[in-house]
Amino acid sequence: MRFSLRIFLGYFLIVAVLGWYVVDLIRNEIKPAMRQSAEEIMIDTANLMAELIRPDFVAGTLGSGEFARAVEDYARRSPNARIWGVAKGAVDLRVYATDARGIVVFDSTGNAVGQDYSQWRDVHLTLRGQYGARTSRHEYADEATTVMYVAAPIRVDGRIAGALTVAKPNHAMQPYIERAHGKLLRALVLIVGLGLAFGAGFSWWLSRAIGRLTDFAHAVSAGRPAPVPALPGNRELAVLAQALGEMRERLEGKAYVEHYVHGLTHELKSPLAGIRGAAELLDDDLDPAERARFAGHIRREAERLQSIVDRLLELARLETRQALAVHEPVSLADAAHIVLGALAPRLDAGRIGLELAIPPDASVTGERFLIEQALRNLLQNAIDFTPPDGLIRITATPDGGGWTLRIHNDGPAIPDYALPRLGERFYSLPRPDGNQRGTGLGLALTRTIAELHGGGVTVTNHPAGGVVAVLRL
Repeated sequence: MRFSLRIFLGYFLIVAVLGWYVVDLIRNEIKPAMRQSAEEIMIDTANLMAELIRPDFVAGTLGSGEFARAVEDYARRSPNARIWGVAKGAVDLRVYATDARGIVVFDSTGNAVGQDYSQWRDVHLTLRGQYGARTSRHEYADEATTVMYVAAPIRVDGRIAGALTVAKPNHAMQPYIERAHGKLLRALVLIVGLGLAFGAGFSWWLSRAIGRLTDFAHAVSAGRPAPVPALPGNRELAVLAQALGEMRERLEGKAYVEHYVHGLTHELKSPLAGIRGAAELLDDDLDPAERARFAGHIRREAERLQSIVDRLLELARLETRQALAVHEPVSLADAAHIVLGALAPRLDAGRIGLELAIPPDASVTGERFLIEQALRNLLQNAIDFTPPDGLIRITATPDGGGWTLRIHNDGPAIPDYALPRLGERFYSLPRPDGNQRGTGLGLALTRTIAELHGGGVTVTNHPAGGVVAVLRL
């Protein structure tokens, strides 16, 4: 499992668990809080009604007095109210009163008059001067049938002469509780959703930074040029990237020197040996023609040494670069025409034909000089290996966000043993015309240029004959 995915799942789990815990905690507190609020209001109501019922209680007219008629009128009321989106169409408060013995002397429902309520907690405690309240179920197994009872004392001449109880079914508060639960659930979904979005964004940001760092590490391990990735907002990873870059520079510097010293030493042996041998022969008595021949050999070998040094310095400058210095649009057709113009004398000398098929819109972003140099190297190789009256074909096709150039020549196929080594520094094949080998650095230069432009180069035998060099930019 990817590191970023593990972070995202861990973050999601934490947000979900904490969110659910908080919502469940609040959810469990809603019902008690609402009932506590209702109980506080019922205390006020019970005490108010205890005062209102006292005249009829003393006069013994509870069944037909003003209080009874007021309660009957109350029961017939229809509030038609809408409280926070919940409709209330009927009143649901029950009122009953007992005498000092706990016998019911008034009941708004008319069902309990004459019954002994002295053992009910609301009546029992109130008649003893304490706060009396209870919650009871009409049906024992059904919590939805619970009713809250709150009592207040009926005082006559300073003594407790009875108790008045107001009762309210808890199911009347259920719509508000369910509405609050729904709001909490939606809040939880919103919180988790926002948490997921934030976690996904954070994971993407971290994954992108780690991915860029990983790509950089892979490029370093593969020896490809790559700039140290910029990681704004992530100091730790930026420091790590910088450390990797510095380590790469040190390791590459050491390996670079070792490799080039070894390769250059090997490559210089042949021309130096030729120069030494020709110089020794010049010490002998030679006729002018022989002396001129050996002097020409020394000159050619010196030129070869100079060419090796120049190309090696050129390659060294490119290989130490990790990114392009200039980013500009480069027309591949224009670049090809410039290079072909410079190589026209060689094409004419070898009677080599040319087919050019590069669309006018073929353009890439990069350094014009380097792209022309890469084309020059590939075309020079194609000319070197194309026989007289042969043909070189240059085509360009779009490839994703870039372009692919193909340079096909009619020369001999490359031996199988040589294909894996093409592009190695100082490795070159003999020319078909018997001329001196190249420096073996041209294809290495081209590959470095292509990699700086995010592409690559390959050289293979064409199924129809000849050799094709593919340059991707």
